[in-house]
Amino acid sequence: MNLDDAQQTFIVESLELLQQMEDALLHIELAPDDDDTINAIFRAAHTIKGSAGLFGLDDIVAFTHVAESVLDRVREKQLHFDEALTALFLRVCDHIGVLVKLVADHKLPEPSVQQNGAHLLNLLRGLLGETPEPVAHTTQPVEAEPDAEYSGDSSQIHHWHISLRLGRDLLRNGMDPLAFIRYLSTLGHICNIVTLSDSLPAGAEMDPESCYLGFEIGFHSSADQATIEGVFEFIREDSQIHILAPHSNTDEYRQMIQALPPESLRMGEIFLIRCGTQTSLAPDAASSGSSIDPSAIDPPIIPAQEPEAALKKSPVKDVRQAENSLIRVDAGKLDQLINLVGELIIAGAGANLAARNAGASELVEATAVLARLVEEVRDSALTLRMVQIGSTFNRFQRVVRDVAKELGKDILLDISGGETELDKTVVERIGDPLTHLVRNAMDHGIESAEVRRAQGKPAQGRLRLNAFHDAGSIVIEVADDGGGLNKARILGKAIERGLVSEGQNLSDQDIFNLIFEPGFSTAEQVSNLSGRGVGMDVVKRNITALRGSVELNSVEGQGTTLRIRLPLTLAIIDGFMVGIGSASYVIPQDMVVECIELPANEGRDYLNLRGEVLPFIRLRELFDIEGTASRRENVVVVQFAGQRAGLVVDRLLGEFQTVIKPLGKVFGRVGGVGGFTILGSGEVALILDVSGLIKQIVGTRQPANADN
Repeated sequence: MNLDDAQQTFIVESLELLQQMEDALLHIELAPDDDDTINAIFRAAHTIKGSAGLFGLDDIVAFTHVAESVLDRVREKQLHFDEALTALFLRVCDHIGVLVKLVADHKLPEPSVQQNGAHLLNLLRGLLGETPEPVAHTTQPVEAEPDAEYSGDSSQIHHWHISLRLGRDLLRNGMDPLAFIRYLSTLGHICNIVTLSDSLPAGAEMDPESCYLGFEIGFHSSADQATIEGVFEFIREDSQIHILAPHSNTDEYRQMIQALPPESLRMGEIFLIRCGTQTSLAPDAASSGSSIDPSAIDPPIIPAQEPEAALKKSPVKDVRQAENSLIRVDAGKLDQLINLVGELIIAGAGANLAARNAGASELVEATAVLARLVEEVRDSALTLRMVQIGSTFNRFQRVVRDVAKELGKDILLDISGGETELDKTVVERIGDPLTHLVRNAMDHGIESAEVRRAQGKPAQGRLRLNAFHDAGSIVIEVADDGGGLNKARILGKAIERGLVSEGQNLSDQDIFNLIFEPGFSTAEQVSNLSGRGVGMDVVKRNITALRGSVELNSVEGQGTTLRIRLPLTLAIIDGFMVGIGSASYVIPQDMVVECIELPANEGRDYLNLRGEVLPFIRLRELFDIEGTASRRENVVVVQFAGQRAGLVVDRLLGEFQTVIKPLGKVFGRVGGVGGFTILGSGEVALILDVSGLIKQIVGTRQPANADN
């Protein structure tokens, strides 16, 4: 077992437990007597403490132990969660997170971190009725190779005897016996070790997932008993562990032998002598010069039974834990898999094209089957990266709580649509823009309780986070019931900055979009949260970089809703390919509503689609493609954010699995294009930015023209 890999697992799992602990603490404010939530908080702290002890992270163990003691008082109803205690444990949770991240970075705590930890410990000890005392400095475990001579103070080294009978399910639970022995050697020197194999059944009856081993260990160390016991913290419940302290007397050894399984009783003296423990017994036992007779030790009375009967009383579970367990996979490996699937799609398209050109029907059929299987592999691979956005939303419970207290406002966060899934890459990159939008809504949007009461609103403001799927995209809404945007103030500020001219006629949407201009702010006073004019333009830029868009709706006095539209994935999509002249273009298939033939007598900008006016644009003119249009043109009806438009093309080429390649910086400002893909022939096809095209079409076409 690689201890570095194990420690990395500890770091990941500890951060997850801290997030669960934080969520439970935020919930406990609403239900302070919920025993399940209290137990969940206690279990998270207890697990982190036990895991940290396995790696000798004494600073985490010492700090978490005191916090765990306070939580134990809460479980026993001696203390109760109120606002102050919840706030304290949120700070405790943050401090443990800092310590865990320092372990990940292989750094020692800085003085400021130690002082914060000492302050929190004093507060916790005060709840326990203890005298506050400074926290000890961070210590690191002694590194030593297995079985190397211990280099500690020889005057403090003592002989310990450790008797282990490992649990039958140890291996199933993901534990490695050798790892514990290796870690034990970092605390001292293993002078003798005897492996016990008496419990091994015959080969035909052996379960490879079961552990049948035991160990008797002679151990030289200056560590105390609590430290040595901490090595076996994770297996204490399932295994028999007996630690014989230095200079123990005969009675203590006798009790240890009696506690062993019956098949080990006859070997007691052998273990005692071979592990060197006899010479370390207390003077009343060792000075007499007589060895201990194991036969003189009264064995425990055990009912006679056949081995098969004994096994029937503790049957091996038929359902393996691994069946329902999760496997942690490095995100980089998933990215590599998606890239390889993308290359496989391109290669498959090339093989299909070659088969068609060769006119080999059997080969065409084989490549069609291959394409279907590749599509299934693609869907499965993309599913691996799909995660629910709920975990991202839940993080804002803490943000809203802390910011609301800082602002002196009463704000409730309402979360819905947390089960909506999208690509993990998108989730990671949307966190910062969402944080700014949430803080901005709380600072600028939602009024103080006094103002809300004066306006006839509830004193408690509401902030809503919602997510849902719409036409192949995910929509994330950040809405508040605050004062809304002041159009007059926004327009006045824009005129002052020269963004618009006096008397210019702007729609409400155009006025609202001014807040996304770099450095634009209407805040009268700069605060720690917002008002410096930095942020909203960055938010829009980051969302645009994800091929997304931002929509803003506001009603003055009632609130503001901001919608972010994002693609479900950034890697591979189903596309609909069209042709204009010799060029090919790909439209995301989820945005395609239908395809119709362009009537010859229709106007230049609009057509009548079953009684509805549909604005359209000719892609040949938009991209300045040379040549004349085909005699029979087609219209691809697309939809985005509830708006429809038509794209006039020469040819409809059908569905196409599209591997999205990002455009270079040189082409970053090309309108109407969101990326490119490589066809099976090796040619390049541009991927159309439907959202941008619809805005361009709708923005430049006036409905009044439809009457002409």
